[in-house]
Amino acid sequence: MVPVLSAFYFGSVEHFSLMAASPKVIIDIGEHYERQSYRTRTSIIGPNGVQDLNVQIVRDHGRKMPMREVGLSYVESWPQQHLHAIRSAYGNAPWFIHYIDDIEAVLMKRYDRLVDLDLATLRLGLKWLGLKTELVISEKFVEIAQVPEVVDLRRAFHPKSPLPNLVRAAAPYSQVFQERLGFRPRVSVIDLVCNTGPSAREIIHTVV
Repeated sequence: MVPVLSAFYFGSVEHFSLMAASPKVIIDIGEHYERQSYRTRTSIIGPNGVQDLNVQIVRDHGRKMPMREVGLSYVESWPQQHLHAIRSAYGNAPWFIHYIDDIEAVLMKRYDRLVDLDLATLRLGLKWLGLKTELVISEKFVEIAQVPEVVDLRRAFHPKSPLPNLVRAAAPYSQVFQERLGFRPRVSVIDLVCNTGPSAREIIHTVV
């Protein structure tokens, strides 16, 4: 089966565990934009717990927009805020120094569209983890009934919902504030690589 996913910002550890187990993944950028989803959100762990980083978009209220048409807004300095939050959360993480330049380069580049940012962070995660998953970017909405070999995870894979059956929880790993906060699952791939470095490749292939 080939998973069909929404575009996502940096992506959770579970996104990349799924991609590690999938030779091919379809990213649907023809679907309608949905608020409060992985499309514009990633979660990191700071000293006070889980912190959501939200991307700001250009809103066209009252009109449903396909993801490929959603623009980014730079009225607020959210890229700088995200970078500051990541530095604050992971400055003392063992592998932080090896990844921060990549993170800064992606965040400080200006993109016209949300999907361009999302795909840049997705490809960065694939590079970090050494994954060769084939990405098929669909400009048109993927009609599942017309492609029987795919499994639709666009709505089911959501930060406020339990993991879909096809998506397994990633194995626990060491986190910076784990002694005080306990292990926090379903957070950004940024958390995984800054804490575990090259071992991240093995972790995403291990499910619990």
